[in-house]
Amino acid sequence: MKAILGNRKVRATFIGVILFGMLTNIQIPLSIAPEIAIQPRVAVMAFFSVIFGPVVGSVVGLAGHVMGDLLLYSSVWWSWAIAEALVGAAIGIFGVKYRIKEWEFNSPKIIILFNLVQVVANALAWILVAPGLDVLLYNEPVQKVYIQGTMAFTGNFLVIGILGTLLLVVYSRIAEKPEYSAEEDIIEGAENE
Repeated sequence: MKAILGNRKVRATFIGVILFGMLTNIQIPLSIAPEIAIQPRVAVMAFFSVIFGPVVGSVVGLAGHVMGDLLLYSSVWWSWAIAEALVGAAIGIFGVKYRIKEWEFNSPKIIILFNLVQVVANALAWILVAPGLDVLLYNEPVQKVYIQGTMAFTGNFLVIGILGTLLLVVYSRIAEKPEYSAEEDIIEGAENE
């Protein structure tokens, strides 16, 4: 993994997974759907996805979800862990494509684009993938899982849209702006082999 990601990304992945897993305990239950809560942890995943890319984002989503499930419930709900990884990967692809590390995140165009991407990613993950896998893997009732998925979609896109956007705007204002070049990535990758 170190050769694929580089030292900085490995550290970021580790920190992201720990934060995501630990933040599982912070929940605002939604009484509309059973076992669904608004959780700030998805904003952390979105932040790490944008800054460090799709591999880090998907690992933070998957491993963080697994860790959180084990800490809170003592078992893993794999359909939701996979959906979380897909959201992390999609948001990470956005971060790489639009070179967010190089730009100011407080540009209205980038903020709107980020939120469009995260809404679409959340819709696909929580309205299609998670409920579909719930039915296939766990024989869950169709109506129940689609209500849960819709509520998870709503909570996640709101948390990422508000808290995730704020985290990225603050980061873009306080982070050092190193000069970026593709050669540095190549050199860093060669040093890590």
